[in-house]
Amino acid sequence: MSFLESAKQYTGSDLDTIFFRPILSGPSAGDLGVRVLYNMPVPTTIQLWEGQGNILRKYTSAGWSGGKAANKLQKTISLGRVKAELGFSAADYFSLVYEKIAARADVNMDDLSGTELEQAETALFKSAIAEGIRATMWIGDTAASSGYNTFDGFLKTITAGVDQEKFYNTVYEASELADPAKIVDILDNLWTNANERIQDQKAGGQLAFFVTSDIYYAYEKYLDSKSADAAYLATTEGRPTLAYHGIPLVDVRLGSYLGDTAFPKSFCLLTDRRNLVLAVNTADFPGNEVRMWYNPDLMENRQRAVFMAGCDLLDETMLTYAYHA
Repeated sequence: MSFLESAKQYTGSDLDTIFFRPILSGPSAGDLGVRVLYNMPVPTTIQLWEGQGNILRKYTSAGWSGGKAANKLQKTISLGRVKAELGFSAADYFSLVYEKIAARADVNMDDLSGTELEQAETALFKSAIAEGIRATMWIGDTAASSGYNTFDGFLKTITAGVDQEKFYNTVYEASELADPAKIVDILDNLWTNANERIQDQKAGGQLAFFVTSDIYYAYEKYLDSKSADAAYLATTEGRPTLAYHGIPLVDVRLGSYLGDTAFPKSFCLLTDRRNLVLAVNTADFPGNEVRMWYNPDLMENRQRAVFMAGCDLLDETMLTYAYHA
């Protein structure tokens, strides 16, 4: 266990390449289902350009007829400094790390190097950080006294938008969830009541229904009821993804988190993926680091990460929302 007692600190480029970039870029970022901005300058500001609707003019003579300049919209993503900490008893920690190593086929268990142990420690902590960011991105509430309160999540902004009637929203009943066929009505209702700007984005392939697991499962049951060979095959082997009229359903996987919040326990949200923005920064603030060390007094292995994170909706009018309390 001596290798696990060696303190490790990651800052600068190591913090970027070893810890955060792998979980916030590429396929890992795609798994989040939203737009991810990593290490953009703080404050993280997004420029939104809205061009003129009709820029064509008759070409009858020389001169300039370009009209007024394009509208420039600006949105600032507020980032808060957050800290992630884990502590394990030395025996439990070694068992967790050892299990990750033993699962690899290319490791000689009789000759474990410090690098292999370090990779296993890193993977253990990275998975915990990634899940913490994902959950807070949805249910975060800085006004809460405990729980996921490091930065405000999408649901807090959406709930405030419902109160102010900024976008179309509706409430469905528990009886509708009990009938798989009713789920189609919920999805169709969100689509038909979406404004034209949302519907026009369908061709771009970025629209998605973000749904809780109960909606996802009910829609899957509805597809199972179809009398076709494909439905039978999907019932026995499962479906890697679900879609309604070409728009994917994204399971937000929040069932174990929503019970401790004031947010609706079941919801369905239609919007452009790029409208939901998560921003994480590990470079622009002194003291950002990941540290892992052993506390001999308490015989405990500890891990700590310090970084900045935040999320927001770019345009609250670019969504439709259905929920059940």
